[in-house]
Amino acid sequence: MGKRKKSSRKPTGPRRREPLETAFTCLFCHHDKSVTVRLDRKEGLAQLVCRVCDQRYQSKVNHLTEPIDVYSEWIDAADAAQREEQTVRRGNPSSSRPIIPPAPPSDDDDDDDDE
Repeated sequence: MGKRKKSSRKPTGPRRREPLETAFTCLFCHHDKSVTVRLDRKEGLAQLVCRVCDQRYQSKVNHLTEPIDVYSEWIDAADAAQREEQTVRRGNPSSSRPIIPPAPPSDDDDDDDDE
């Protein structure tokens, strides 16, 4: 008993790759497929725009950059800005009394009036 020859099988064509999305959900207004990304590879810029709330973001691109990469950068930049804003708010006390920083030490020896 012999096996079938591999050459008798029909060759399969290349697998079809599903295209990546170019319309995404907005982080600020939460509308589905309202954010579009335009890549200008000649200029090296990508523009992300929400059609509903007009939120915008720009970043630099190279020949490997895809729209999903720009969207991911936008998410990371928004998270970083939010974290930075929270640290600034935490630094300020919630009391109504203002905090007066201590006076810097002076190098003047005017206090020595003994001589």
